Amino acid sequence: MITADPRSILSVGATLGEGPVWVAHDAALWFVDIKAHRVHRYDPALDVGRSWAAPGQVGWILPTADGLFAVGLQSGVHRFDPADGSFRALHAPEAHLPGNRQNDACVAPDGALWFGTMDDAETQASGYFYRCKDGHCVETGLPAVSITNGPAFSPDGSILYHTDTLGKRIWRTDVASDGGVGNTTLFARIEEDAGYPDGPTVDAEGCLWTGLFGGWAVRRYDPTGKLMREIRFPVANVTKIAFGGEDLRTAYATTARKGLDMTALTKQPLAGDLFAFDPGVAGLPGHVATI
Repeated sequence: MITADPRSILSVGATLGEGPVWVAHDAALWFVDIKAHRVHRYDPALDVGRSWAAPGQVGWILPTADGLFAVGLQSGVHRFDPADGSFRALHAPEAHLPGNRQNDACVAPDGALWFGTMDDAETQASGYFYRCKDGHCVETGLPAVSITNGPAFSPDGSILYHTDTLGKRIWRTDVASDGGVGNTTLFARIEEDAGYPDGPTVDAEGCLWTGLFGGWAVRRYDPTGKLMREIRFPVANVTKIAFGGEDLRTAYATTARKGLDMTALTKQPLAGDLFAFDPGVAGLPGHVATI
């Protein structure tokens, strides 16, 4: 039974669990452990998990139109086939930035893959957002930051939410039908001592959810940026949620052990696990990437 209080459903001890996504045709929740170089799958019907080794840091995984997956490795976008565990390179937009890695991504309603990069050392403002569709991958023109997170789209695809994690800001940008970005405004600022905004997700009512790394919680904001709800976790580093299940009314949350010393880990034995809770609202149906 899924309750309003988050509970651990899969013990993986992820160093940096990230990128949860519900894949409808597979009826399963997929996510990654960036630092452990792992791709994970959780089957709620059987209550079992499975994992694959990735050939490097893997920031995200998303379904593609051919029934396989796209993944964001440090070296670029790759095709992933879970049947044989193979990875095939597709795009390398930042071959000139070897200190960068990919961090988060989503699929827009039109099937375009959007992803962000970041400085792996978390010091340089070298993180950019990219859009890939039908064999083309371009930089979007959004300002560079050290750690990007997101993006996420409004239900109609006209608004792009993207996060400057170290700056503790979530931004809102207008998006044209061809993927061009327009006016950008501040959507929400995370106050001191509340953690850092991590991966964003939008629900069926157009409200934005964000994980709070170091904040022990996830938050829900209405479309104007007003804080509506905060759900507390028994672990400090909550990275991102995804809506799943047949009715898309179960929230799955990835968490991380990164940055926690032995004293903290003793107090947070569930850190790095996959959690689930009842969010009280449905999520949006997922899209598949046409890359």
